[in-house]
Amino acid sequence: MVKYLKIILVAVSLYGGTVFAQIPVEVFAGTEKATLDIMFFRYFKNSKNEPSRFLFFNRNRLAVDYKMTSSENLPQFGFTEAVSYNHKKLKGFAPVFVFQVFNSGVYPKAGVQYVSLNEKITLFSWLVSETTKEPLIDYYILFRFSPPISSKLKLFAQFESLNSLQTATGIYQFMQRVRLGVGRNNFQLGLGADFTEKGKAAFDSAVNPGIFLRYEF
Repeated sequence: MVKYLKIILVAVSLYGGTVFAQIPVEVFAGTEKATLDIMFFRYFKNSKNEPSRFLFFNRNRLAVDYKMTSSENLPQFGFTEAVSYNHKKLKGFAPVFVFQVFNSGVYPKAGVQYVSLNEKITLFSWLVSETTKEPLIDYYILFRFSPPISSKLKLFAQFESLNSLQTATGIYQFMQRVRLGVGRNNFQLGLGADFTEKGKAAFDSAVNPGIFLRYEF
């Protein structure tokens, strides 16, 4: 596991000069768990220092359960790195290759991505599958809306949905994350909630409402 973490850190440092601009960091304090979330996507720059057709997606997430003990409810982490090739003729659709590291292991994935980015609206989605014999299939969507409210404030509204199907067991897992608040300069603050459902015929569900603080470095 340490080896894969080192690979990710090296890759991020190598591409830092050509990919990163602002890096948003969110701290979410819920009633059941607290999370630290770093998520961004940036186009690689070409030799002319212009955005290329290659889009880099990064998601690093850490969740800490308030009921954690030395052996139960341990912290959960996830690292997701993805690269897609975006040609204008595909009108937002692109092949994407994903590399994920979780507590449970390492998962390479591939599939199709859609992205539409502008100052007010972000729409990012993909349908990917593990490159294994009995793959996990993921459908992910991110929608963000941030229009101006006044000369100094902006609305910050974000919805995420991750739907996973384990083809070997037929188990489904659905996760939704909602954030609603206001932003000023590089700060965003507001209310939110994380929803989780997992099962097959019957589902176990959990809700984690709370407040979030987001800053774009």
